[in-house]
Amino acid sequence: MPPAHKVRSLLASDTHLVLAPGMRRTAQRTQVYNAIVGLGGHCTADEITAELHKTKPGFPRSTVYRALDALTASGSVYAAHLGEGATYYELATGDHHHAVCQVCGGVLHIQEELVSELESHLQEGHHFKPLRTEVLVVGICDSCSRSPSPRAARRRTIDAHVHFS
Repeated sequence: MPPAHKVRSLLASDTHLVLAPGMRRTAQRTQVYNAIVGLGGHCTADEITAELHKTKPGFPRSTVYRALDALTASGSVYAAHLGEGATYYELATGDHHHAVCQVCGGVLHIQEELVSELESHLQEGHHFKPLRTEVLVVGICDSCSRSPSPRAARRRTIDAHVHFS
């Protein structure tokens, strides 16, 4: 990963915007960041724009994209490619790996320990040194597998950090 991504943008429970050294804090970047906080993460640029339009009706979509590029480059925001379609943005509180339900779009965060085990296996068993690991598992969540009716395609967070034995 580029060095900027190594900058941890948030303290453990702090939701204040912290940028990489040398990166300017602009009003627009702060507003986009705060919109992501308000939306709870896993939101698209269009959802962020709609949220900003509630208080700033003329906020340009192009400014949202430029701010997202800067926030992603600084390590403050993580851009998640959750299967097909739009990119989803969330606060960069550490490495993020996801399992996504293809029916309802629900998102499960995969525990970092499981990914670390995979990286260790690759290093020890195959002499392969991971430089960057991105995990995306697409499947069907428990709720959707029990229900025959299709669900709305609104992303939600499924009980985080749960795995079954």
